[in-house]
Amino acid sequence: MPVVALTVNERAVRVDVAGHWTLIQLLRDGLGLLGTKEGCGEGSCGACTVLVDGRLTRACLALAVRADGARVTTIEGVGTDAALHPIQDAFVRHGAIQCGFCTPGLIITTKALLDENPRPTDHEIREFLSGNFCRCAGYNLILNAVRDAAGLPTGSDEGRARRQPREDRTMKFGLLLNTQFLPARARASGSRVCWTRCAPRATTACTRCG
Repeated sequence: MPVVALTVNERAVRVDVAGHWTLIQLLRDGLGLLGTKEGCGEGSCGACTVLVDGRLTRACLALAVRADGARVTTIEGVGTDAALHPIQDAFVRHGAIQCGFCTPGLIITTKALLDENPRPTDHEIREFLSGNFCRCAGYNLILNAVRDAAGLPTGSDEGRARRQPREDRTMKFGLLLNTQFLPARARASGSRVCWTRCAPRATTACTRCG
């Protein structure tokens, strides 16, 4: 079994991987970093987006063995539960996290955008984020969040959003429990799934993080 040595979120790691594993399997199954989500599994939806050597990468398509020697940044490496990154904070304040499933990929992509272009136009924001799908269709909220993170004027009610206590915003980003998007059998049983931390295929009560 191949051993992949890489740096993930500034931490050097060595992981035993199967030859067919993708980078998302290395991150989630090999390292237990559950923030990166697998949505389509085809590189189309952007949920699994991470940075590899500073470049946006679809983790569901990249082979794990090709990450040997690479530097990878996942959502866990962008801010912490105690101190959100400004982009994370903007997403929470503007309600851009919605169900939370697409949020890790959007945060990573927004970070890459603002690192490259700190004052993007609306057209540039839409173009850069065009590969990230939000199934909740919260695109206007996402646009406002990116504008805010870039220090640009937004169209939302800033006064109302900023009155939310910071500790509440931090908790909301760290753990979103939402029954609206569960399969019917899970809703009927009253179970809940932790969308931001656990497996996207989960259909019963969350057993991975309690």
